[in-house]
Amino acid sequence: MAITKKDPSEMTVEEKLKTLFQLQVTLSAIDEKRALRGELPLEVEDLQDEIEGLNTRLQKIKDEIADYQSAVAQKRNEIEQYQQSVDRYKAQLDTVRNNREYDNLSKEIEFQELEIELANKKIKEAMTKVNERQEDLKKVQESISDRQADLVSKREELDDIMQETREAEADLKDQAKELEAHIEPRLLQSFKRIRKGARNGLGIVYVQRDACGGCFNKIPPQRQIAIKQHKKIIVCEYCGRILIDPELAGIKVEPKVEEKPKRKRTVRKKKAEDAAE
Repeated sequence: MAITKKDPSEMTVEEKLKTLFQLQVTLSAIDEKRALRGELPLEVEDLQDEIEGLNTRLQKIKDEIADYQSAVAQKRNEIEQYQQSVDRYKAQLDTVRNNREYDNLSKEIEFQELEIELANKKIKEAMTKVNERQEDLKKVQESISDRQADLVSKREELDDIMQETREAEADLKDQAKELEAHIEPRLLQSFKRIRKGARNGLGIVYVQRDACGGCFNKIPPQRQIAIKQHKKIIVCEYCGRILIDPELAGIKVEPKVEEKPKRKRTVRKKKAEDAAE
């Protein structure tokens, strides 16, 4: 069907319906191209989000390991200072002049040795945490590697499909844009609203076997006559889709085969004598 070049406001109902149906066919073709991609775009996006989350977790683990290692270094430095104090106090034991000085130095040595013991305990705990977090780090790195491999595979698959459909989809979008320019804004807005709410994306459908081609509910005969007359835009009273005569839509419809009326079976009256028995 050729696109009508008239101003939308000057178009007849018949021309409006034809243009709308052309637009529907074009948009359905675009939907088919997009359906070929399936869930791949969403899968790619999900994998990207997951990898980003894993990288954030990876950095957090690295920061925790660095904090534990810093704490270990600090405790080792403290132990060195405590040990120097112990060595100094022990050297002073040889020069004490009375028991009081000896007891004081002994207490200082005991205190410093206790601090060394406590610091070693903290180091051991921190190193245990470091080992645990390093195991976590390894697992996260493996997960990232696996997800990145999946992402590469999905992207390649999506790129192949996009390569096949990109040019055709671009042409269809241009056709749809040109068709939309020849439809009244209010009618186009209504069509898009209907199409958005329809499960199969059909905003205009042709009559099939005396029924709506969208929801398949029967259309009353009087309404079917009005559809064939093309005097006004008629919508399905059940699903709200715009209805078009199949002939106007360029659809060949097989003629209905009328069933022969079934002959009523007549029940022969029984004879009087049988009834009397």
